[in-house]
Amino acid sequence: MNIDYIKDYGEVIAFNGAFSLKPKEKSLKKHIKLSNPTDNKVYTNVKELIKKTGLKSGDTISFHHHLRNGDKVVGIILQACEELGINDLKLAISAIFPTHDFLVEYAKKGIITQIDTNYCTGKVANAISRGEFKKVAIFRTHGGRARAIYAGDLEIDVAFIAASATDNAGNINGTMGKNAFGSIGYAMPDADCAKVSVAVSDTIYPYPLSNPSITQDKIDYILMVDEIGDPNGIKSGTTDITKDPIQLKIAKTTANLIDESGLLKDGFSFQTGAGGISLASAHYVKEIMKEKNIKGSFIMGGITAYLVSLYNEGYFNNIFDVQGFDLEALKSLQTNPNHYEVSSSLYANIHTSSPIVNRLDCVVLGATEVDTNFNTNVMTSSNGYIMGGSGGHSDAAAGAKLAIITTNLIRTRKAIVKEKINSITTPGESINALVCEYGIALNDKTLAKTLKNSRLKILDIKDLASIANDICGVCEYEKSNKRIVAVVEYRDGSVIDVIRQV
Repeated sequence: MNIDYIKDYGEVIAFNGAFSLKPKEKSLKKHIKLSNPTDNKVYTNVKELIKKTGLKSGDTISFHHHLRNGDKVVGIILQACEELGINDLKLAISAIFPTHDFLVEYAKKGIITQIDTNYCTGKVANAISRGEFKKVAIFRTHGGRARAIYAGDLEIDVAFIAASATDNAGNINGTMGKNAFGSIGYAMPDADCAKVSVAVSDTIYPYPLSNPSITQDKIDYILMVDEIGDPNGIKSGTTDITKDPIQLKIAKTTANLIDESGLLKDGFSFQTGAGGISLASAHYVKEIMKEKNIKGSFIMGGITAYLVSLYNEGYFNNIFDVQGFDLEALKSLQTNPNHYEVSSSLYANIHTSSPIVNRLDCVVLGATEVDTNFNTNVMTSSNGYIMGGSGGHSDAAAGAKLAIITTNLIRTRKAIVKEKINSITTPGESINALVCEYGIALNDKTLAKTLKNSRLKILDIKDLASIANDICGVCEYEKSNKRIVAVVEYRDGSVIDVIRQV
């Protein structure tokens, strides 16, 4: 990529390898504050609270996404900003869902001019793709966002942190109260480093709140509202095992690959997504663990009811939870002693001593496109529109001993494996294998040697691309010189790709 500078982003450090960029000599960016014993932190008037924070036009405000498609906090704050005449805001939010479609109108009014996020879908994603935001969007990984906050690359003026429970001193969590949603892990770096941190809650308990996830010394103000959101919106997207016979075949092949890799033994650690193939893969892994009496160490990722069942049935000893994907995950976090809430930095920040992803044996991931060098796209569809983001994709792939992409070779008459892809999210060097309905392609010489006498069907990824071409025709991409609408940052802060206007 021959781009040195991008307007409204800055100088570009081009991606040059998963572990090649060394961290700068920076220290934890904390702000010194003075508190008085008579200070009152609790506000019920949102505009009065915003004035107190000193928020002004041109600032950066942050939010977390644990309420996912049930979130109401972003709307409450932005409506007040509009009424106060505050505009030109940078919105640093860990993920955007269709419930946030209203942000497009705030972009048209100039109240929001830039998005900084890890994942985006719905009308906001389409608007970014069409260049409807004034400034270029920045897409980071989950671990990369935490890294950027601690390094000072993402400076937050005011962090608005949804909390289902608080006390009057600012001890908060997401596991108590009428709208409990679970882990609050993505907000922990914001609370550590924002110039001003505001807890937004609808339930207040007597001091001190039990089991705080974020403690009172990191919260400057508390805004009490009627509703922070609807926890039923947490379960958005697929969180059930697929019933599609082709995808079940892919999942079973994936489990057999994990078994034959030699990693599936006592102490096994595992991350899988919430998609249908991923959960089916977890099911078949469980069957092998049951047959061989294997006891795993931990499971991680977006936690679902199925992953909780693996813990409850004794297949794994621990759960590491940075976000819950359904209310069963919440119940488990509330009751299971070895279900641990972790921050996004502990989960995946490359510039720490030891993120948990580095302890992963295996991760099963999805893709919208994969090229013949195993570079993987989870950002855009084949027509170039943004439809997601890395989330923890690049983080887990880099840390795990075995990173597997599972996908149909062809989806809706379009090839998934091809010579060239629209956008690179995760570099091929982090991917060990791809599994599709036609077989397995390997990108790991050691693994290939291990599987030399295996009965698993091993193919060259170029042969898979050729099969897809024969069925779908060769997919041609024209090089675009249109405006850059989004920067795709790798987890270390380098730029792995850019998205251009559709």
